[in-house]
Amino acid sequence: MNPIERVELEPLRSGDFEAVQELMITCYPNMDQPSWSSKQLRKLIRVFPAGQMVIRVDDVIVACSFSIVIDSRKIEDEHTYLDITGNDTFDTHTDNGDILYGLDVMVHPDYRGLRLGRRIYDYRKELCEELNLKSIFLGGRLPNFHKFDDLSAREYIKKVKQKEIHDPVLNFQLSNDFHVRKVVKNYLPEDSASESYAAILEWSNIYYTKPARIYKPEKSVVRLGLVQWGMRPYKSYAELTEQIEYFVEALSNYRADFALFPEYVNAPLMAAYNDLSEPDAIRALADYTDRLKDTFAEFAISYNINIITGSMPEVKEDQLRNVGYLCKRNGETERYEKIHVTPDEVKIWGMTGGSQIRTFDTDAGKIGILICYDVEFPELSRILAKEGMEILFVPFLTDTQNGYSRVRNCAMARAIENECYVAVAGCVGNLPKVYNMDISFAQSVVFTPCDFSFPTNGIKAEATPNTEMILIVDVDLDQLKELHEQGSVRTMKDRRTDLYDVIVKKRTTVESK
Repeated sequence: MNPIERVELEPLRSGDFEAVQELMITCYPNMDQPSWSSKQLRKLIRVFPAGQMVIRVDDVIVACSFSIVIDSRKIEDEHTYLDITGNDTFDTHTDNGDILYGLDVMVHPDYRGLRLGRRIYDYRKELCEELNLKSIFLGGRLPNFHKFDDLSAREYIKKVKQKEIHDPVLNFQLSNDFHVRKVVKNYLPEDSASESYAAILEWSNIYYTKPARIYKPEKSVVRLGLVQWGMRPYKSYAELTEQIEYFVEALSNYRADFALFPEYVNAPLMAAYNDLSEPDAIRALADYTDRLKDTFAEFAISYNINIITGSMPEVKEDQLRNVGYLCKRNGETERYEKIHVTPDEVKIWGMTGGSQIRTFDTDAGKIGILICYDVEFPELSRILAKEGMEILFVPFLTDTQNGYSRVRNCAMARAIENECYVAVAGCVGNLPKVYNMDISFAQSVVFTPCDFSFPTNGIKAEATPNTEMILIVDVDLDQLKELHEQGSVRTMKDRRTDLYDVIVKKRTTVESK
């Protein structure tokens, strides 16, 4: 090797693509498609330029590094390279993530004694600290694993750690303060030398400070799916959940972000307990709640949709409450309660009101959920609006038109006074064998504020009254931001908090799965 005059670590530029592609082919001679396309390299530079670096030795590119930022909540320890890269699209990168994920580091074989790899890793650590990211993740190849037929991947890694076996990649990563989190199969199926195995490694940023993050939705236009649920007898729990799955699948096929079910969605199952008193029948129905919650959670993941389960009875510590669950498509489940129970719920069933008042962060905005009667109390929605609520969901069950009108008109007012969208979904049809739930009336609606960017009557869309159906509506969160700042009237900004305010006297523990 000729004497070296200059070594420079620089950002990757579009003029470097050909040299980088040649370097990839040199470093991975046994892989079928070792190099990325110019389109892929250009995408990496566009989404995260600070993560794409090259090292020039006397103006010749001899090493390069690629990385993206990901959200740790959206990955499992058991993942593959294609999972992390979004099938090589890099759509998994997010500026709001907390993990720097190393996609690749390569050094030309003729320059591997210059500690260029360490220079790249030091840069990554500095970048991780500068961006206040929690850690660096990467999938480490095991290039010598194929030489040890008598060892499992776990045993091989253990022997590498104990210095009984030398692995050029893993030894290097361990010497750079990375530790093994997980051993995974099929990380890179084409990596025959590693027999498709990889070690998922992590370097922890000791200077990381968890930020007080203001939640920012990942999208502006959000698609709402409202289920106007038909009350009718079902022969079994399986038949009920089959109908629920039908609606979830239909909304998923239309790429809805949310599916909203109504209050007491499982009420038809109470027909089997008509021989019991009304308080005992509702408590028997509560036996299905945990099971139904888990079913909804499975549907949310498998159909990639956030599901608001409406509500169902729950008995805990001898207290009967009306509760529901937000089942997110990322697998999280969060609970909400009906705060104000109706006089009939108290008189006939002995129901108790809840105490959890809170908003929920989702991948499609910050939302609030109020069950039926709760929307008639403006203090609740104002508390949620002060926390940044953008969409209020109201699952309801009303038996008569006057009861429905109370919910509808109050929901419309909540949209105007809190400058948010309000979606209400209810039950229709009849349950002749279920006491206290024999008739129902509903018209599901999405309400908006009333200003120039919104419908003049404040109604984005509404379903056909008393007909089982779904209502699919797109709402734009950016329009709310414009309204807050430039609306004809600004009901949130113009509040006279020097004279009055709405506060929460008591916060209870948030329950989630």
